Amino acid sequence: MGVRKKLRAQQIKEEKKQLAFAKLTGCPTSPRKMRLVADLVRGIEVEKALQILKFNPKEASINLEKLLLSAIANWQAKNPESNIEDAGLFIKEIYVDSAGMLKRLRPAPQGRAHRIRKRSNHVTLVLGNTNQSNQS
Repeated sequence: MGVRKKLRAQQIKEEKKQLAFAKLTGCPTSPRKMRLVADLVRGIEVEKALQILKFNPKEASINLEKLLLSAIANWQAKNPESNIEDAGLFIKEIYVDSAGMLKRLRPAPQGRAHRIRKRSNHVTLVLGNTNQSNQS
C-alpha cells in the first residue's frame, strides 16, 4: 500500500507542475460583466486568447489580459527548461466568483433612499498543457 501511495503522490505532483494558476481578487467589476469576457477565452490556446482579450472593447478584458500574462509567467517559473511555444498552453479553467459589495445610498424622490450595490469579483485562471496531457 505504501508504494502505491508514493507513486500516486508523485503522479499528482507531476500533474500539478504542468498546471499554472493565477488569481485576481477584489476586481471592481460586476461578476456578470466579467463572465461575459471569461466565457470568450475558456478552453482556447493562450496566444489566441491574448489576441481576443487585446482587441475586445470591454473594460473587463484589460484585467483578464493581465491575469493571463501573470499565469503564463507562473507557468514559466515552474517550468524554466520548457519553451512556451512548444508546450501548447491553453486555458483549462477560468471562473468568476462574486466578492464583497460596497453598499451606498442614492437619494430618491419624496425623501426616500435607494440602495446601490457596487459589486466586485474574484477570478481564478488555470493553464493546462496539451503536449503533456497527450503523453500520459
